[in-house]
Amino acid sequence: MAMVSIKDVAAYAGVSPGTVSNVLNRPGKVAPATRERVEAAINELGFVRHGSASTLRAGHSRTIGLSVIDIGNPFFTEVAAGVEDVASELGYAVILGNSAGSQDKEERNLRVLAEQRVRGVLITPSGEDVARLDRLREHGISVVLVDHPAHRPDQCAVAVDDVAGGRAAVAHLLARGARSLAYVTGPLAIRQCLERREGAKVAMRAAGLDPGTLKVAETNTMTARAGEKAAGDLIAGGLPEAVFCANDLLALGVLRALLRAGVRVPEDVALMGYDDIDFAAASTVSLSSMRQPTYQLGRIATELLLDECDNPETHAHQHIMFQPELVARESTQ
Repeated sequence: MAMVSIKDVAAYAGVSPGTVSNVLNRPGKVAPATRERVEAAINELGFVRHGSASTLRAGHSRTIGLSVIDIGNPFFTEVAAGVEDVASELGYAVILGNSAGSQDKEERNLRVLAEQRVRGVLITPSGEDVARLDRLREHGISVVLVDHPAHRPDQCAVAVDDVAGGRAAVAHLLARGARSLAYVTGPLAIRQCLERREGAKVAMRAAGLDPGTLKVAETNTMTARAGEKAAGDLIAGGLPEAVFCANDLLALGVLRALLRAGVRVPEDVALMGYDDIDFAAASTVSLSSMRQPTYQLGRIATELLLDECDNPETHAHQHIMFQPELVARESTQ
């Protein structure tokens, strides 16, 4: 069977081939009724666009890249959902890359995205070296930072104030009477982990406590298993009155280890997480957490990226900083 062409779709829908091309590449420029007629023709004829050919003609594809630190973390799953929803609405596909916190792996993923001629890249960087991102921009690939602030005016970024989040989390623990605290975190080379620790120290200073007394348990990964191991070390060394964790997965692991050891939460140890993933409210002892607008992070970052791609002459770079929200549940009450 011969492949259906754009000309076949145009004839079937009663429009020009240029209109079909606009529906495929710039759907917002086509009247809704016409677009629906063309889309119906595409579906009825079984037309499949030649992606590589259109990419060669345009110099880029109708795809964008998304690079995250840990796709196993529900936080990034929700961010990705926001990204994909906007991309789909605007006629783009998303290529996902998981750096697993490795700058080498991130570099390889970005190289593949460049080879695929993606229109733009959304990235939560695994480190502070932005040279690799500059190289993408030099090749005409727009870049927007996700869950990471921008350090330059000509760069869009959507982030959450992690210092404020760490401060609010620990202020909540201190307000319920805790005076000895531990911070269970992933690698402090990750900006979010570092800034949440700094926020915790700010809250301790404001309460008249020495921030140097904060016990820091640094793990290689930010998983529930890593949280369990960190909790075991804390139990062996003497438990504090409260534990603040850099994300909810770590906190859920800490909770599991504490309950298994017969430690009551929150009567013996108060526990605070971060991100407010769905599992936080459903745990054996519902987990207090700092809620982040994860889905909105993905949506807004994608809107900024595609506006920069499609309207480079009028696009205004934006630095958007959200504030996290304290959600108090049983683990701190």
